Amino acid sequence: MDCPVEEKLIRNRLSGMDGIDALEFNLMSRVLTVTHRLANESDITVAIGLLGMDAVSRSDEIARVELPVVRPSIWRKTGTMLTIASGVLAVAAELLELAGVAGSIPIRILAGLAIVLGGYETATKAWTAVRAFTLNINFLMTIAVAGALVLGEWTEGAFVIFLFAVAELIEARSLDRARNAIRSLMELAPEAASVYRDGGWRQVPVAEVARGEMIRIRPGERLPLDGTLRIGASSVNQAPITGESMPVEKEAGDGVFAGSINGSGTFDYEVTNISSESTISRIIQLIERSAGNRAAAERFVDRFASYYTPAIVVIALLVAVVPPLVLGGLWGDWIYRGLVLLVIGCPCALVISTPVTIVSGLAAAARRGILIKGGIFLEIGGSLRGIALDKTGTLTEGLPRVTDVVPFDGLDPHRILHLAAAVEAKSEHPIASAIIAEHELHHRDEREIPVHDFISIAGKGISATVEQGVIYVGNHRLAHELDLCSESVELVLERLEKEGKTTVVVMTPQRVIGVIAVADTVRRTSIRAVEELHALGLRTAILTGDNRMTAASIAASVGIDDVRADLLPEEKLAALAGLQDRYGPMGMVGDGVNDAPALALATIGFAMGVAGSDVALETADVALMDDNLLKLPEFIRLSRRTMRLLWQNIGIALGIKFIFFALALAGHATLWMAVFADMGASLIVVANGLRLLRKRSGSD
Repeated sequence: MDCPVEEKLIRNRLSGMDGIDALEFNLMSRVLTVTHRLANESDITVAIGLLGMDAVSRSDEIARVELPVVRPSIWRKTGTMLTIASGVLAVAAELLELAGVAGSIPIRILAGLAIVLGGYETATKAWTAVRAFTLNINFLMTIAVAGALVLGEWTEGAFVIFLFAVAELIEARSLDRARNAIRSLMELAPEAASVYRDGGWRQVPVAEVARGEMIRIRPGERLPLDGTLRIGASSVNQAPITGESMPVEKEAGDGVFAGSINGSGTFDYEVTNISSESTISRIIQLIERSAGNRAAAERFVDRFASYYTPAIVVIALLVAVVPPLVLGGLWGDWIYRGLVLLVIGCPCALVISTPVTIVSGLAAAARRGILIKGGIFLEIGGSLRGIALDKTGTLTEGLPRVTDVVPFDGLDPHRILHLAAAVEAKSEHPIASAIIAEHELHHRDEREIPVHDFISIAGKGISATVEQGVIYVGNHRLAHELDLCSESVELVLERLEKEGKTTVVVMTPQRVIGVIAVADTVRRTSIRAVEELHALGLRTAILTGDNRMTAASIAASVGIDDVRADLLPEEKLAALAGLQDRYGPMGMVGDGVNDAPALALATIGFAMGVAGSDVALETADVALMDDNLLKLPEFIRLSRRTMRLLWQNIGIALGIKFIFFALALAGHATLWMAVFADMGASLIVVANGLRLLRKRSGSD
């Protein structure tokens, strides 16, 4: 199933079968999805087999069906050699004709052999098309060659079939390049893994490795499955999965992904996803499914082609018949012109121009760590007028960190941090974790402070007895309730809160001894990403449930245009709808869980940190395989470039057809020129679409 020719054959064959409800074609992956009510699925594979194609059911319940072979396998395996032989014979016939060899028998023998060798498969496919009541290029080409023979143009018929065979071979290999861009993803993960079983390390096929088993990875090896590192440490190149340019340091407890490349260390990791559920498998499945989510341009071209081909056939018949009957033209001349129009009329170049460009764009995005759930999103990405971003985990790291420790009464800042960490030791709050992490980073070797009598003060903080004294660690409100907020304390709290930081007050029952500020740090890529979005002409906005002061501070630091804060999930919907009314189509970037309603409402929903999130994959339209916001402007540029190439291809295909159509009517086009018009245009648009697979700089 290489191109729309085969799709139409299959569609005509299966659509008439009782019990077939829907057909969904993925030409680039050569997959047909059939929705049916048949008792026996093998009826489908047998019907397709009668068209000369071997269909293998992907259903787990149905074994492979042995299908009838329509043409001998030798014709498949030696197609290139037969095409070369056809070309040699066609050239020999032409040379004899130019040399003025007496008699036409030798010329016709050479030309006839060239036609048989180069056109056997074309004729076979044409016969299949006739039986399926389908007009396609193989049928039209066979009629054209037969007409040339009837008119005595044997050498021209030979050259036509040779050129057509060459174009078919080149087109098949060109399309395979686009397929291989996706297929190569399957080769990222090795087929075997070193697994600990029965007291030793053994090589086991990846498909047989179970969740929870331990795998050992040596320097330079690719990881076969997803997992969690348990023993050892190393730097891992995750570029094949996330698109990150630099290796990532991994230690015990960190997640690792199938297809990543280990650096210089050796480590053991526990499998968390079996082969069919690994990140790389999900990527492949997502790309395969995405081809069915077709762009509007693809649907337009298909509809256009469904009217275009029958119209061309009718015009060709009228050209061949009307002038001789009405105007007294020569039958031979006008039949020849009609045959040329038949060959020009095949819409292969037009129909193949869109899927090859869209799939190349999807594959190019996947290589960069951007997963797009269908051509429609790649198409509309370039039309976005703004991007709305969640704050926590999107513009920021999502992990609070201590930024300031302000002591009072001359106390040591390290002492303040030590006391606060001791009191917060049993708290699971993110701010408590940030304080403890900061203390351990700088003071891990300090003597542990004995702490007891922990008391949680709901919504305000915590208290505990430390070294025969009570220490409170809480928020601004708790300090007010304890009546400990002096003017100097208020000034410090006001300054830190204006900077968008969350404040924690450390107190005794008598006074405030220090203030600790905690903030969610901005991602290092956020500022540059927002700058690039602005350079592309997009507006930016923050939609967050955090307080306005913090949101405004983050927006100012990264250059965001619009700030909407203190939003509940349902309020984000209203805010996003307002932004779309104001600016036009909007993208929404979030974590795919709390932001799910807004992601669904947005023109395109983007999920961050997808490498470990099934929910994000299901929610968003576009998934960024790492937390790098620079992939947003990269997606916009790729989308715009893809659509430029797509419309270029449509223009090229129709333009070439129009030029040769006019030449044919004027009697200046020959059959071999018509082959160039059809297959040459196909090759041009395929090659143009494949340009997306080239690596380009950030200025795509």
